[in-house]
Amino acid sequence: MAQIEIGNAELLDEKQKSIVKIASFTAQGKMEELSVTLDHGLDEGLTVNEIKEVLVHLYAYSGFPRSIRGLQTFLEVIEKRKEQGIQDDWGKEASPIVDSRSKYDRGIETLEELVLAKMDGPKPAYQQFSPEMDVFLKEHLFADLFERDVLTYAQRELTTISVIASLGNLDPMLRGHMNISLNVGLTAAQLEEFVKLIEVTADQEKADDAHNVLEAVLAARE
Repeated sequence: MAQIEIGNAELLDEKQKSIVKIASFTAQGKMEELSVTLDHGLDEGLTVNEIKEVLVHLYAYSGFPRSIRGLQTFLEVIEKRKEQGIQDDWGKEASPIVDSRSKYDRGIETLEELVLAKMDGPKPAYQQFSPEMDVFLKEHLFADLFERDVLTYAQRELTTISVIASLGNLDPMLRGHMNISLNVGLTAAQLEEFVKLIEVTADQEKADDAHNVLEAVLAARE
């Protein structure tokens, strides 16, 4: 299982910046910008498997088509680098899951760790309306994906908020995941820098929306 990171750095490091840009460009279908960013991310020390995991993780928020296009673009980047004589570090693969409990129970435990609260209250209205969505979220997103320890929880949340902010008009979800980002070790200063990156990868309006959400989240946590 991925471990929670406690953020000590005041600002995002180059790997984290690359994750933000990769997720943002992929979610928007900006393949030319993505290609450059993938190349830069590898140069900054992200492994092939870490980037691949970012591209896989984001499909839960932007869909299979964007994720697959991102993976296809990444394959092209890797091949070009091979032709240039660059041998990239593939890094570790996900550890086998040995927990024998149901994926639903494991997913609930992961979600409780992320939100720092027990999930024993009434379910949200949309989950009551669609119980299958509750099952998919718990079993697939918070078990199948989050249990893969190629990325830390902080890296997964950075991927998530990058996608949500770049898509726009998803403020309730962005608010929730910014709270989780703080829970898993990202700092307010790092999230402020994240907003500035969204201004570059997306546009001013989406960056302003993300800034407003972050201000509301920080005010509520004081």
